[in-house]
Amino acid sequence: MNSERSIKKTIIGILVSGFCFGTMETALKIAGSKLDPIQMTFLRFLIAAIVLAPFAVRETRVRMNAGMEQKTDVSRPLSLREAFSVKDLAWLFLVGAVGVALSMSCFQFGVENSNAATAAGLMCTNPLFTMLIAHFFTQEKMTGFKWIAFFLGLIAIIFMIRPWDVQEGNSPFGITMMLIAATTFGAYTVMGKRTVGRIGVFTQTSISFFFGSLILLIILCAMNRPVVAGITENLLIVLYCGVFVTGVGYLFYFIGIKASDATTGSMTFFIKPVIAPILAVLILHERVLWNTIIGIVLLIAASALTIYDAKRSRPS
Repeated sequence: MNSERSIKKTIIGILVSGFCFGTMETALKIAGSKLDPIQMTFLRFLIAAIVLAPFAVRETRVRMNAGMEQKTDVSRPLSLREAFSVKDLAWLFLVGAVGVALSMSCFQFGVENSNAATAAGLMCTNPLFTMLIAHFFTQEKMTGFKWIAFFLGLIAIIFMIRPWDVQEGNSPFGITMMLIAATTFGAYTVMGKRTVGRIGVFTQTSISFFFGSLILLIILCAMNRPVVAGITENLLIVLYCGVFVTGVGYLFYFIGIKASDATTGSMTFFIKPVIAPILAVLILHERVLWNTIIGIVLLIAASALTIYDAKRSRPS
């Protein structure tokens, strides 16, 4: 019974998060035409942090109760200071700086300066960069299958960029921003793995989102960019990007992972590159050319190979 429930949670998590993430580039491209790119990133991750906060509070309480049971002095509950050290908060600040302030700001600039289908495909290469970064900085080393997947991903990038004849709507700046976003998001994923088991996935994500939003708020104020201007006129798209695309998307992504594992949860990236081009055609009236389709197929093949390798290497 529990197994069936876990399977249902996994399937629902993957499908909902895949759809949410699949609409991301189209929604952000619409929002980017109306709001400042840094402002939009700040708003959507602040809203997402708030959406995830109740789950983070619950997760933290469970962890604090477990810690209280291990204490010899059970006369008082475990304090927040004991639950989160200064070192933990400093690390989460750095995680938020890389994953939100840097990666997602580049992502927003990339979306606004390239076609939505291209942007979605390039962003979906981030698991490949995660593997490579993990190889050098963690115990998770590259295998033969992972190297094949990585090089398939590089070929996919070449097809999606089409450097011999760059598609109209794509720009060198936009493509560069998307590649930086994918690479730094891979770094963010590797960084998060260091503490997520101890702090908790919802807690770590919500806090790092808050910190990343705080950094962006400081940047907005320092550069005299808009913070709240234009929100009222574009409230629906702001709420959609913040609550649905980012908040609900990450929430169901983590639900899928917690019901199975990170490898199975990454099947979300099978759905996203398929949905994004369809929406780009229907809503933005973009042209999805043959090279983008080949790139997406190669990317899905690389992702499938990565998942196969992870399941093959997992102890039975």
